[in-house]
Amino acid sequence: MNGTLAACLDLSGSRPRLRDAAAVKANIDDIVRLAVFGSDEEKELARYAIHAAAPELGAVSASIHELYMARGRGEVAGFTVPAVNIRGMAYDMARALFRAIKATNGYATVFELARSEMGYTHQEPAEIAAVVLAAAIKEGYTGPVFIQGDHFQANAKKFASDPEGETKALEELIRKAIRAQFYCIDIDASTLVDLSYERVEDQQAPNCKLTAHLAKLVRSLEPEGVTISIGGEIGEVGKHNSTVEELVAYADGFRELVGPDFPGLSKVSVQTGTTHGGIPLPDGTIAQVAIDFDTLRELSRVARERYGMAGAVQHGASTLPDELFHRFPEVETAEIHLATGFQNLIMEHPLFPASLLEEMRRYCEREFADERKEGETDIQFFYKTRKKTWGPFKRQVWDLPEEVRSELRRALEEKFVFLIRQLRAAETKEMVLKYVKAKPVEVEPPLLSARA
Repeated sequence: MNGTLAACLDLSGSRPRLRDAAAVKANIDDIVRLAVFGSDEEKELARYAIHAAAPELGAVSASIHELYMARGRGEVAGFTVPAVNIRGMAYDMARALFRAIKATNGYATVFELARSEMGYTHQEPAEIAAVVLAAAIKEGYTGPVFIQGDHFQANAKKFASDPEGETKALEELIRKAIRAQFYCIDIDASTLVDLSYERVEDQQAPNCKLTAHLAKLVRSLEPEGVTISIGGEIGEVGKHNSTVEELVAYADGFRELVGPDFPGLSKVSVQTGTTHGGIPLPDGTIAQVAIDFDTLRELSRVARERYGMAGAVQHGASTLPDELFHRFPEVETAEIHLATGFQNLIMEHPLFPASLLEEMRRYCEREFADERKEGETDIQFFYKTRKKTWGPFKRQVWDLPEEVRSELRRALEEKFVFLIRQLRAAETKEMVLKYVKAKPVEVEPPLLSARA
C-alpha cells in the first residue's frame, strides 16, 4: 500500500475512511498523480481521498442550476459564465483557473470536458473530477466547484444504425459523470436534427425526444439536495446559425415530453457563426469569423423570458480576437465555452519543449493520416489533429520540469483573468454564494476487499 495514501486514509475496515484532510492537502501533488497514473487500486483510493477531503477543506462540487434560474427570473444579469475545457495539462490548467477565480472573485466559472475530449485526452469523468478538486485543494480555493459534462453528444451515424446502443452509451456516460460529482451536464442531441423535414418542429423532434429521455435519467440520479444543471442544444456548432423559431420548437417540444412540473433546462447552446477550434489558414493563423451578436441577444432574451432559462450558450469562442469578448455579456449571453485557445497557448509557448511538440507532430502524421484533407498544409493538419495528442502524451506533459509548468500556469492564469474580467464574471462571488447552496455529497468508498 502506498504510504501517502495510508497516512490519509483509515484502511482498517472493508472500506476506506478519510483519516486526515490536512494530510491530503499536504500531499496533494502525490495523491493526484496516483489518481491519474496509479494502479487501479491506487486510483480508486486516491480519487476517494480527494473527494472526501475537498468538502472538509471548503471546496464542494456543486450545480449552477439555481444561479441560472435566478437569471431566468431576471434577478441577476450582465455577465457571461466562462466554461473552460480542461483538455491537457489538466492539473496545472485547473490550478491556474482556480488562481484566476480567486484573483478576480470570479466564482461564476465552470470546469468542463466534452464526451469526445474524454476519449482523446484519456480522461474519464472520475479522473477529471478528481483532478479539478485536487487543484482546488492545492490552491486553497473554498466555495462551490462547477464541474460540467460538455457536449454529451449523440453520434449521428451510430444513432442512425443503432439508436438503442448509442442511447445506452450516453446513459452510461451520464451515470459515470454523476457518480464523479459532475452536477452540470450539457445534453447535445442537436446532431439528430433532421433538416429534410419542412416544419421546424419536425426537424427538432428527434433532438427533443433524446434530450427529454436523458434529462429524465439525470433527474432520477440526482443526489438528495442537488438539482443538476441541464443544458440543451439546438444547432450543431459549425452549421447554419440558429433561429428563434428553432429555439421555440425545441423548448416547446422538450416541455411537452417532460411535463410542466419537470425542473427543465437551465440554458440552451446555439450556433451564431463559430467553429470548434477555429478555422486554420495555410499559414497557421485563424480565419476571422462574423459572430451574429444580434441573434445571440434575441435567442438569450427568448430563452429567459419565455422559458425561464439563463439564456443562450456560445461555443467555439476561445480563438476569437480578444477585443470581441466584452460583447458577450453586453448581449446577455449566459455562458461561453472555451477550449482550443488554451491548448494553443500551451503548445505554442516558447518554453514548451520543441522536441516534445515534434514528437506529437510525428504521432499525428502517423496515426491520423486518413484525416488529412486534400490541399491541407502541414501546419493546418497538425493544428486540427494535435488535440488528440493530450491522451497519448499525458505522462510526458505531466512530467515537464516544474520551472516550465509554473511558467505555463502563469501564462494560463493571466489569460483566464483577462477573460473572466472581459466577460464580467469577476466579482461574482457574493452572487454565486447567495444562490448556490453547495451541499457536500458523500462519495461511496471503494471496497477494500476487491483489491488485487
